[in-house]
Amino acid sequence: MVDDDAEIRDTLKKFLGRVGYDVEVAGDGKIANQRLAEGDFDLMITDIVMPNQDGVENIMQARKNHPDMRVIAMSGGGYVQTKTYLKVAESLGADAVFQKPFRSQEMLAKIRELIGGD
Repeated sequence: MVDDDAEIRDTLKKFLGRVGYDVEVAGDGKIANQRLAEGDFDLMITDIVMPNQDGVENIMQARKNHPDMRVIAMSGGGYVQTKTYLKVAESLGADAVFQKPFRSQEMLAKIRELIGGD
């Protein structure tokens, strides 16, 4: 789970942990890609607008280095920017996109659809 907003990271980590998923977190794409190189992950949930390395770059590197990993992109920028960012994420291979704010149950349903789980 990659997001520069600590509250979103912590909330999603706790929520997904309670339903049985192991969740690693990172505050930007650069840290996320370092962690991806060190482990084996089924899914990456990434924000788009972040410091150091944005989600677009993050998705491109993930697709190149981990082509089988599922990707969910999310963004909460202004309405026009958010729609544009999420369309770019889809064109780069994101399996799903969410506009912030979103319902945790909707995110959970998509995760279950993409990688399984209870």
